Amino acid sequence: MDLDLAKLAVNYGLSLGVDYVEARLHRTIEVGCLLKNSTPEPTILADSFGLGVRVRYKGALAFGATNILSTQSIKDLVEEVFKRAKASINLLGEPIKFSCEEMGKGVWSAEEKEKLEDVDVQTMLNLLKELDNEIKNGFHGVSFTNRLLMVETSVEEKFYTNSEGAELRSRVPRVSISSFINATYDGRNHTITIPAGYAALGESGGWEVVKRLDPLTFFKEEGSNLAKAVKSTLNPPLEPIDVILGPDVVGLVAHESSGHPAEADRILGREGAQAGESYLKIDSLGLRIGSSEAYVSDDPTIPHSMGFYLYDEEGVKARKRRLIEGGVIKEYLHNRATANTFSTKSNAASRSVAYNREPIIRMANTYVEPGDYTFAELLEGVKLGVYIKSFMEWNIDDIRMNQRYVGLEAYLIEQGELKAGVKAPILEVTTPKFWSSVDARGKDLQFKAASCGKGDPMQGAPVWTGGPHIRLRSIKLGVR
Repeated sequence: MDLDLAKLAVNYGLSLGVDYVEARLHRTIEVGCLLKNSTPEPTILADSFGLGVRVRYKGALAFGATNILSTQSIKDLVEEVFKRAKASINLLGEPIKFSCEEMGKGVWSAEEKEKLEDVDVQTMLNLLKELDNEIKNGFHGVSFTNRLLMVETSVEEKFYTNSEGAELRSRVPRVSISSFINATYDGRNHTITIPAGYAALGESGGWEVVKRLDPLTFFKEEGSNLAKAVKSTLNPPLEPIDVILGPDVVGLVAHESSGHPAEADRILGREGAQAGESYLKIDSLGLRIGSSEAYVSDDPTIPHSMGFYLYDEEGVKARKRRLIEGGVIKEYLHNRATANTFSTKSNAASRSVAYNREPIIRMANTYVEPGDYTFAELLEGVKLGVYIKSFMEWNIDDIRMNQRYVGLEAYLIEQGELKAGVKAPILEVTTPKFWSSVDARGKDLQFKAASCGKGDPMQGAPVWTGGPHIRLRSIKLGVR
């Protein structure tokens, strides 16, 4: 990576008279291996490398990118982005300003022991074959007739610099493992995934991630549990009951009904034509949205996380963000522009997934904070209820108010004990009702890897979603 090319872009932009300029050299190398019904599919190899530039001039902000890394090409790019900014001045309602922040300098990276560049495709395929051997015969009379298993690795390297003194070089390798499975039982087909809920086992780090995740044990246990779930026939009780949710469901709800609506650009309306808007408003800080047991955070600095970073795409140092604290809306996710609009400081939520994508406000690792209860203690407090461990489908409206989650692995609870499997319980609830119903949180914080979609063009950002088991009181479940 020729760091001088990024510095050239900044210096040339300043020579043209811009108010602010930033440049980001960004390279991502990805390898994806697939195994379909025990047979390898063509390997996916991708190498994206280029320079992204943002310029602000008289309150107008513009972005552009190139993968032709020559002196002339970069100067041409800066001139073009400058022209776009100038052409946009008369379209502005309000000039874009950035909050004043301390700019980061230095080198940071995710912890890494076994470099992914040293892992060959055959090693990745061998892992998939081992996983396939664990599940290919199915479980409990349920056949796994069609199986697509995937292991994906990526190495993301960046150099970021701007006209305010930021200079940051970073490296984040990542590994993820996932699958899609057609399960057949009693003449009916069911689509499941391991992990459940279209998630993945994944962390940042080198190939040692595979040892930490122990996918062989996970796939065998999860495959067995999901096969039992496919065979479940019992409907949930129709009256209001208590519900315990597993970390996979809890993490999804935190991401969708707390993380997305807390994105300040979404609150201001920028995402309205793409992913939607938010039930939160500019003045919603301090709004009570849930019980005193509702705590949701987003933290990019968690070691080994998929959404790991120490500085964002604007040179601001990352930190934990408390979105909901004791049931009260505590903080929004900000970049420097929205922070200025809200008269606050950036909390380093600006991310970009490729050199040719502008940095926008994103989540990193969004989760419900753990509490003090063991799983057994959560169960003890339930006379009649349902435990929804994982989900098979979900949806939520454009402002993140009305949501629906369909359980996959679920069990009846009677007098504090797990009983028979429950078939597809439906949790359909508003955001305030959900968070207001939380009365206890477990100690067992767990995460799954996912890709969060946002923006136009679409940016799929690596994230973790997670939480502990939580208990909801007086919930009415639906049935299919």
